[in-house]
Amino acid sequence: MYRQSRPGDNRRTRSPRPNGGSGGYRSNRSGGNRGNYKKNTKSNIDYRKFINKAIAKEEDTPYVPENTFHDFKISPQTLANLDFMKFTTPSEIQDRTIGMSIDGKDVIGLANTGTGKTAAFLLPIITKLTYDRTGSGVLILAPTRELAQQIDAEFKRFSAGQKLFSALLIGGANIGKQIQQLKRNPQIIIGTPGRVQDLIRRKALRLSSVHTFVLDEADRMCDMGFEKDIRGIEAELPKDRQTLCYSATMTPSVRSIVAEFMRDPEMVSVVRGTSNEHIEQDVVYFNDKEHKIDTLIELLEKAEFEKVIIFGETKFGVQRLADRLSNQNLPAVAIHGNKSQSQREKALHKFKKESVPVNVLVATDVAARGLDIPNVSHVINFDAPKMYDDYVHRIGRTGRAGKSGIALTFIQGRKQPQNR
Repeated sequence: MYRQSRPGDNRRTRSPRPNGGSGGYRSNRSGGNRGNYKKNTKSNIDYRKFINKAIAKEEDTPYVPENTFHDFKISPQTLANLDFMKFTTPSEIQDRTIGMSIDGKDVIGLANTGTGKTAAFLLPIITKLTYDRTGSGVLILAPTRELAQQIDAEFKRFSAGQKLFSALLIGGANIGKQIQQLKRNPQIIIGTPGRVQDLIRRKALRLSSVHTFVLDEADRMCDMGFEKDIRGIEAELPKDRQTLCYSATMTPSVRSIVAEFMRDPEMVSVVRGTSNEHIEQDVVYFNDKEHKIDTLIELLEKAEFEKVIIFGETKFGVQRLADRLSNQNLPAVAIHGNKSQSQREKALHKFKKESVPVNVLVATDVAARGLDIPNVSHVINFDAPKMYDDYVHRIGRTGRAGKSGIALTFIQGRKQPQNR
């Protein structure tokens, strides 16, 4: 916990915890905000759950793969693409599942984000499509538009030069253009459950020729309420198919799905603990709306806040906050439900691109799931989440791929009366 300094002063100084409590960032404009802190009025979560001292990560023994990519039956052009991209050593999830997938087995892969699972299912798929170019032979479902886009981009990289085509079916994009894509009989369909279901209902999408079905981040799809859509989509698929399921956790919903959808699946787990244990978590106390904004600005002016995602509750509030920060010479972009897909893509591109001076992304919970943005130093819950699961997904945007991260949650305090 650090005491706020004056603007322009980047020195960090230790200060005592208020009332001997467990922590909290404090502003030097707090005006005596020192105790009797109440829970956030819009959150059902005890504020103490937002405070956690990070557990130092133990040094993992580097995984030594048993294979190189050339040891698998991957198509020659795909291998050439991997060589060009300097992909030489498979990650653990790739090393342990690619061979099984190429052999046609159903596979359950349990892996943390950032472990290479996308390539683990795409490389066998591209190899299979090299020999069977049946239209719409592969269906991949992902929980969010952004993750579906990332999968599509990886597919294009790995399959370059092989005349394989994809259709990206996501909400927020022009459905008419997506229907036109489907009329070209793409070999692979990548989409979110809601939009895929919509196109099935419109009879623009038929899945009778699908031979490979992929559920990516299955636990998140179920957690986001897509289980019914997934079951409806699966009912349209041939029973004689290969099913690949990738997830970070084996929740009861995921367990039920794989039991019904898969045939004698092979399970591989490379999960390495709970990543959020390694995120430093603390609270920021504020008095009123203006003090809340002032405190946020003071934090963002500090040098260590290099790349920050700020979560807000409403679409209007998120946009207003991003505009205000930009007006304070803290360039920020916003993504929320009122943004079109192209606007969201532009905002994310600016935030990700190192050469663009935008280091703050303000978002509603639409951005909490599925985004894989490297080097996020801080997550700030400007509006505390209502549910703890939402909190977990939010703060999971930092501390990724073995790096450290910090999560801060704003909590309104109760001003203590002055002693007379």
